[in-house]
Amino acid sequence: MLRSKRALGAGLLAAALAVGTGWVVRADANDVTTDNPPARDSAAAVQAVDGYQLVTLPNADVPNFRRRTVHCPTGKKALGGGAEVQGNEAVLTGSFPTPDGRGWVGVGRQNAYGTVGISVYVICANA
Repeated sequence: MLRSKRALGAGLLAAALAVGTGWVVRADANDVTTDNPPARDSAAAVQAVDGYQLVTLPNADVPNFRRRTVHCPTGKKALGGGAEVQGNEAVLTGSFPTPDGRGWVGVGRQNAYGTVGISVYVICANA
C-alpha cells in the first residue's frame, strides 16, 4: 500500500530558533532550508529558548476528522507545532494551537478510507 505524508506547522519554531542566530529560513511546499547557517550547533540554539521541549503524540489511526491533541507539560506554553497525516490520499485538514495556548491540534482525513493516521507535535517553552 502506498503511503503519503504531509505536514504543516512549526513556523514559530523557526522564528524562535532563528532569533539572533543569523539564519534565513525559506519554506516551500516540499521542505524548509536555511541559508548561511550559524557556525554553532543546533543545541546552542535550543538552549536560547528557556525550557524548550518538543512533545510528540505518536501516529495513530483515528476516524476521519477526529481531532488529536497534544499538550505541553504544566507551566509551559506552546510556541508552535504541527501535524502529519499518513495514508493513501491523506489530507491534513487542520493544524492549530489549542484555545488555552498549551497545546496543538491535528485533524485529517483519507479520501478512500474512514480512518487516517495522525501524528501531532507541539514546541513548548517556559511561560
